[in-house]
Amino acid sequence: MLPTFLSSTLHAGPGLLGVIESISDALTGLSKLAGGPLAADPRRRARLASSGYLGTAVATAAIGLTTAVWQVAVLRAVAWVSRGIRSPARDLVLTSLARSDRYGRAFGVERFGDNAGAVVGPLLAAGLVGVLGVRHTILLAIVPGLLAALAILIAAREARRNLGSPAARRGLGLNLAALRRAGVVRLLIPVAMFELGNVATTMLILRATDLLRVAGSGAPTRTLAAATSLAVLLYAGHNVAAALAALLAGRVADSTGRPRLVLGIGAALYLVGYGVFAVGPHGWPVLLGGFLMAGAGIGFAEPAESVLLARGLPEELRAHGFGLLGLVQALADLGSTAVVGALWAGVSAAVGFGYATGWMLLAVIGCLVVRTRFRSESPGSDGAADPDPAQ
Repeated sequence: MLPTFLSSTLHAGPGLLGVIESISDALTGLSKLAGGPLAADPRRRARLASSGYLGTAVATAAIGLTTAVWQVAVLRAVAWVSRGIRSPARDLVLTSLARSDRYGRAFGVERFGDNAGAVVGPLLAAGLVGVLGVRHTILLAIVPGLLAALAILIAAREARRNLGSPAARRGLGLNLAALRRAGVVRLLIPVAMFELGNVATTMLILRATDLLRVAGSGAPTRTLAAATSLAVLLYAGHNVAAALAALLAGRVADSTGRPRLVLGIGAALYLVGYGVFAVGPHGWPVLLGGFLMAGAGIGFAEPAESVLLARGLPEELRAHGFGLLGLVQALADLGSTAVVGALWAGVSAAVGFGYATGWMLLAVIGCLVVRTRFRSESPGSDGAADPDPAQ
């Protein structure tokens, strides 16, 4: 609803929307980095997770009360900072509730819920806005937000009981030196390659809209509104594919013990999807295939990235690792979208998506050649690092 609200109600252009989203994404990455050390203490983990979800819900819904663009910018930033702060705490809750050989399933289910919400939520909003209007629809976003905060609070308390006696309060440092010694650089190399090619889905929608407006000869075939509506429907297919792929990816990561393999599969699927958008077919069935490949790619990649960090780092550094992972994801994604956008504007869309495809190819290679070591967490284990089964 945000683009429509800014343009139709506050009369702001796409440039301001881009500035708001870019700043918010950057703040998300920084807040994830800060959220890692904060979540390291199990005694504050439940409060951090629930308050993060609550802050996102309240700030997002409050946008419906704004009368100026700067107010939207502030609330969007607050919402996305809350979103970043909560992420490491949420991931630690998942690892506390699941056995180490079931981390993939845990993260897969979480990603399934996120992507399923990205299908159901917009459809529900589309129905509500026709009856209540944009403002009231945005205000109602507080309802699922509050339910999410309650759910994560219950889960976090259960996870704390699973931990037994409270651990000693830990410091708030980033522990970068300890992370480096634990091998976090090797864990993050293929992740960074993947994220440097991970373009915002708004770019896919914009590319599809442009292609659907004209035939292969360049003659217009659809109005802008019709092309946009069709592109958004294709994007819904992207989210369905992401949700289903996340469940499968979690199971594959657990059954094989090779989360890097799962990440490599995600990057390979993106190679196909981005290839479609680079070539630029004008028929919607082929574009749907591109959306499905990209959706399946992100569905495979996101659980794999979390499992890599969860299994590759000792428990005392896991919170800091999740924070660092969030920073890498946010900053790399921001840079990839900016570069693809600049290449699109300055050269062509094909060159822009070709750039992203190149990074996905490097990610596939990185998943094959970068050696990592995972830590055993089986009962009676001394915590020593075990070789990655892929090696």
